[in-house]
Amino acid sequence: MSNYYDFNSDNTNNNELSHYPILSDGPTGSPEPDKKPSKRSRNKKKNLAKRIGTLTLSAVLFGSVAAGSFQAVNHIYTANAPAASSGASADSSDSSRSSLLKTTAVSGGSGTNTGSLDVSDIAASAMPSIVAITNKSVQEVQNYFSQFGYGGYPQTQETESQGSGIIIGKNDTELLVVTNNHVVENADTLSVCFIDNNVLEAKVKGTDPENDLAVIAVPLDSISDETMSAIAVANIGDSDSLKVGEQVVAIGNALGYGQSVTTGIASAVNRTLSDSSSETGTGTDDSGSATYIQTDAAINPGNSGGALLNMNGEVVGINSAKLASTEVEGMGYAIPMSRASDIIETLMNKTTREKVSEGEQGSLGIKGADVTSEAEEIYGLPKGVYISEVVSGSAAEKAGISSGSVLTKFDGTSITDISQLQSLLQYYKAGEAVDVTLQVPGQNNSYEEKTVSVTLGNSTDSGKSQEENAPSPAMNNFR
Repeated sequence: MSNYYDFNSDNTNNNELSHYPILSDGPTGSPEPDKKPSKRSRNKKKNLAKRIGTLTLSAVLFGSVAAGSFQAVNHIYTANAPAASSGASADSSDSSRSSLLKTTAVSGGSGTNTGSLDVSDIAASAMPSIVAITNKSVQEVQNYFSQFGYGGYPQTQETESQGSGIIIGKNDTELLVVTNNHVVENADTLSVCFIDNNVLEAKVKGTDPENDLAVIAVPLDSISDETMSAIAVANIGDSDSLKVGEQVVAIGNALGYGQSVTTGIASAVNRTLSDSSSETGTGTDDSGSATYIQTDAAINPGNSGGALLNMNGEVVGINSAKLASTEVEGMGYAIPMSRASDIIETLMNKTTREKVSEGEQGSLGIKGADVTSEAEEIYGLPKGVYISEVVSGSAAEKAGISSGSVLTKFDGTSITDISQLQSLLQYYKAGEAVDVTLQVPGQNNSYEEKTVSVTLGNSTDSGKSQEENAPSPAMNNFR
């Protein structure tokens, strides 16, 4: 006959087994139905029921408290881990970027960066969008004997220079890369090396020498599927929100050795430069209108055109210059994206051009001189090419261009000197119609802007190109 455990006994296992019924070793079964339970037995049952009810209620209360505590801890953790929670709700369009960049929560700080990334993560994410650019050109050099006044014909020599570029997008037929104008100017051939070391030829799409920017294009049909899967379009950031002291990363083809990574801080923003103090192509002027991001991240020859990134892995600047002085260390400069974006957009929409043969090149038919900074300051001349002479019967004369005007733009490209105009004309055929912007002398020594359409003539009509350097304009030219 089975018995229930007596909770009043002195058994040492009472606390451990109080909620379990203890069965005897005898035969199992229920009490005999015809035998009436004793009073003591009924009291035992009542006591057992009370204790079971008490334990059940305690378990329910304990479970409720535990569940509430778990929810509170989960809420506190979520509130203090914004990076993780925001990553879970990120838009699906950012999934590829999230898989490359590991973000960590930032505690405090008033900077604009929402996360602090490891430099290695930034490099891994950004390098597929950075390319190395090689510029090969043929230039005329004086021979050895001409240095001593014996005359002689100039000789041609092939030169090669290196730079960097940033993949910024593509259209239906081309992959587009932004770089510095001084990286690609005077190029006879341009080649682009991608992250997988595949090298392809590129063409100039548009240039803006005044701001030292250029866009080049690589035909999509020349890019293999393997290379296309290895490269990426850069993420563009807001350079206006960059603060002095924030960490930045520079990536580029330093010294032509291949892509390298340096890091530092934003030493200054909205910094102005003068041409005499920096190693730039053109890109800056004495008016102080062009501003740069200054950084102590190492910017070396070959870095030009590469990316300056914030700690979110976004491009905030295009590396352009370094201060060239033995007395100075750690002063590099980048064109801020806030200034470059609109210019890049315009250059991306230009027609991609190739150099034409010398016999087919177009000509304006002018002789001109560079407007010096002195003439610009003293006489109020606009920056550009001062037209000292218009050749009779030339395209310029037919378009109504007169001497004394200053040519400032050719087919939408800003012109700052005669050599730049000569280089640009190598991409235009005779017979093409282009818009030329001029500053024409007006009343009270002022200048008025005028745009004319010019149908280019043939550069071989007179046996040589008619765009020639004239002596620097004398003072009496402006009286």
